[in-house]
Amino acid sequence: MKLGYLLFYVESVERSLKFYESAFGIPTRFLHESKTYGECETGATALGFVDRAFVASQGLPVELRSPTHYRAEIGLTTDQIETDFDQALKAGAILVKPITEKPWGQKVGYVLDLDGNLVEICTPMSG
Repeated sequence: MKLGYLLFYVESVERSLKFYESAFGIPTRFLHESKTYGECETGATALGFVDRAFVASQGLPVELRSPTHYRAEIGLTTDQIETDFDQALKAGAILVKPITEKPWGQKVGYVLDLDGNLVEICTPMSG
């Protein structure tokens, strides 16, 4: 088994796709004509967005975000963390935790996307 995709439930798929392109430089791969589903160009494992109302119409309970508890995060790696972190904030990402250096040398910062999903922006792990 392998990971095929990661989906975020969002208020507006089109808005999320535009945000991920402007905040993180990740272009849109696909937007369904219904605008209820879309994917970013992230390589073999897709990052997708599904309209919350559509998910609810399919009988799945959709829990709204909590401003103080996160259930998951997406990690985006970059070699230019300060520049990319600032770009995410300028595009509307909400600061959760500024960039810090971990004891193992990796730099990591956290923001929220427009729907309250936690996004880690970090340098690659050196091994």
